Amino acid sequence: MENFKILMPLAFLLVGIHSAMADTPCNCTYDDIIGTWKFFESKRGLVHRVNCSAMDTDTFRHISIFQLLFPNTVIDSYGNRGTWTLIYNQGFEIMINNRKYFAFSKWIEPDPHHVTSVCEQTVPGWSHDKYVRDWSCFVGHKIKTPLSRIKPAETKTYNIMTNYNSAFYSEYRFLNNMKFIDKINKAQTNWYAVAYPEFEDLSRLEMLRKLGGIKSKIMNRPKPARITEHVQNLANELPDQFDWRNVSGINYVSPVRDQGMHCGSCYAFASAAMHEARYRILTDNQHQPVFSPQDIIECSQYSQGCDGGFPYLIGGKYAEDFGFVTEQCNPYSGIIKDEAICTTDPQCKRHYATDYQYVGGFYGATNEPLMRLALVNSGPLAVGIEAFDDLIHYRGGIYHHTKIHDDSNFPTKWNPFELTNHAVLIVGYGVDKKSNIPYWIVKNSWGTNWGEQGYFRIKRGVDECGIESLAVQATPIPTF
Repeated sequence: MENFKILMPLAFLLVGIHSAMADTPCNCTYDDIIGTWKFFESKRGLVHRVNCSAMDTDTFRHISIFQLLFPNTVIDSYGNRGTWTLIYNQGFEIMINNRKYFAFSKWIEPDPHHVTSVCEQTVPGWSHDKYVRDWSCFVGHKIKTPLSRIKPAETKTYNIMTNYNSAFYSEYRFLNNMKFIDKINKAQTNWYAVAYPEFEDLSRLEMLRKLGGIKSKIMNRPKPARITEHVQNLANELPDQFDWRNVSGINYVSPVRDQGMHCGSCYAFASAAMHEARYRILTDNQHQPVFSPQDIIECSQYSQGCDGGFPYLIGGKYAEDFGFVTEQCNPYSGIIKDEAICTTDPQCKRHYATDYQYVGGFYGATNEPLMRLALVNSGPLAVGIEAFDDLIHYRGGIYHHTKIHDDSNFPTKWNPFELTNHAVLIVGYGVDKKSNIPYWIVKNSWGTNWGEQGYFRIKRGVDECGIESLAVQATPIPTF
């Protein structure tokens, strides 16, 4: 069984030492995090290459008290107010007093087959001022839970059932299951499935990586937020159809790419694609950069390399803190030759972003009308969807999960730890004239031979596969 342990950074260098987290198997909910926290912070004035995990936390002497309130307000001991957000089930970020604090939640492993989330503590995390210059390290301990949120004591230990290192996953090839495909096509008429012969070059483990990475999982995905009358009225003014690939005849979306066979890098491609499109929009297509997913999988301390990651932390936080480089600077290979090495040339220009957030402002605030408003007004959105095995065979139509299972390639129904979070890019929306089904237009990273020339349409307005729960946006800062 692969041990689910974190590879904390030895140091984060733009060239040299790689610092991507190898795994964050926590499952911490909103109720686990809300309450009063005590942060122990190191001295400030550190640089962004700081290796927080190697520092002696006993030397973290500066203490701050933060009260995290519903739904996204934080108050310090002096009465100053800021905002906070949960980050998936992995950790949280606080923004107060012109400073940001981000850390993953803590966990322990009683044995190689189980993981226990310790949601009232964090592992060493990072803090910096709003200009991303003055860095420090910190750890957090929860010291008080609101009475309304107190629950009976619960040990959050989960059984990690799947042995991804076993021969079944790592050695046996993925095979197109024609009976499974036939069942999909007979069960419904909204979309149709086909066999992709090229997928049979993949092992089952590689197919799981293609679906999002074995470490990109969200066990407690929030439901879309309540739709207010004001938001609905604004959304009603939007066009019935919209597509950033054709706005008055102009395409603002970068070409579809292929993440390849060996790397769960969809989160890097979706994050890069969001910035590529928004860069084009901001510059009226005068500048059309293509950013490097290789830099992200090699160099980001906020993701899990080829085993997965999340758009908020990459399309948002990494883009603001460290920036993207162009594809020419670090061409994509989909392979990490040495997990300790970031091969990006430190002389490469970095392209930064700002104002990253979940659509709606914080985790759990997203809904379908807000997504359409953000999409039309600002540009494509990076989203994570629940990746089921029937999506593999999508060829055309309006996708929805059929609840039919491929029991030859994946013999047991996927449990929450096996259901991956596949990151993609929403570029438009519409309503099918024949069926009257609303849909999103989504850019994938499996090449142009898959789906509708690399895209797929998926049901809109019903949170299909969780697509309307965790949309992310950010604003690139054009650099010429």
